[in-house]
Amino acid sequence: MASENRMFVRRSLIPLALALLVARCTDGSHPTAVDQPAAPAPHFLRWAGGSPPQFSATGALSGLPGGGTLRAALSPGLHLDRYTASFWAVRGEPRSLQINYLSSTGDTSSAFLRLTTTDPAYVPGVGDLAPGDSVLITVTIDPDNIKVSLEPTGLLFGEPAQLQVSYGGADGDLNGDGVVDSTDAYIESQLLGLWYREGTGAVWERIPAVQVLSDKSFVSVLPHFSEYAVSW
Repeated sequence: MASENRMFVRRSLIPLALALLVARCTDGSHPTAVDQPAAPAPHFLRWAGGSPPQFSATGALSGLPGGGTLRAALSPGLHLDRYTASFWAVRGEPRSLQINYLSSTGDTSSAFLRLTTTDPAYVPGVGDLAPGDSVLITVTIDPDNIKVSLEPTGLLFGEPAQLQVSYGGADGDLNGDGVVDSTDAYIESQLLGLWYREGTGAVWERIPAVQVLSDKSFVSVLPHFSEYAVSW
C-alpha cells in the first residue's frame, strides 16, 4: 500500500476510534477514567532542554463577540507568568483553540494542542447553559512537563469536547535520561498514554485515547474539564 493510502486509512480510523471512546467514557461510574486500581503518579514527560518551547495560538478570541483570531505569537509566544490562552465556547456552536510550537525560525506548523467544543452544558457555580450561552475556556500549559489544565474545572459537556495533545516537545527523550534510544521507542509504543486528575491532590488516572504516531499525539473525547498529561 502506498504511503499516501496508509496515511488516509490511519486518519480515517480516528473518528471511529473516538466514537468508541465516547461509548467507553459514558459507560461506567466515572465519566472518563478507565476502571482499574488506583496507581501511583505516572512518569510525566518533560520538555526537551528543561523548559517549554514558545507557542503560537489561533482560535476564538476572548473578549470579541462572535469570535475572532488570537495570535499569541506576536508577543512573541505564550510566555507570560503562565502559559495560557483563552476563548469563548458557545453552546450549540463549534469553537476551537489550536496551540502550535513556535520554532526559532518562526515556523508554527507543528501543533501542540487542539481543543474543539460544541456543547458546553453546565458551568460549576453558574448552572446549566442555554443554547447560545457562552463560557470562557482557558488552557494553561505546564512549564515543566507536557501537561495542560483546562478551565473552568468541572465544566460539563453534552456532546463531549475533543482534545488532541502532542508529545513532540519531549524531542524523543521520553524517560528523561538525556538519550534517545530503544527504551524511548518501547515507552512510546507500549506504555505512553493520556492521563488526567480532577484537581491538586487527586490521583492521576489513565483515560481512553487514540495514539496518532504520525503526529506524536493522543486524541481523546472529554465529557468534562480537569488536568491532563501525556505520561507513562
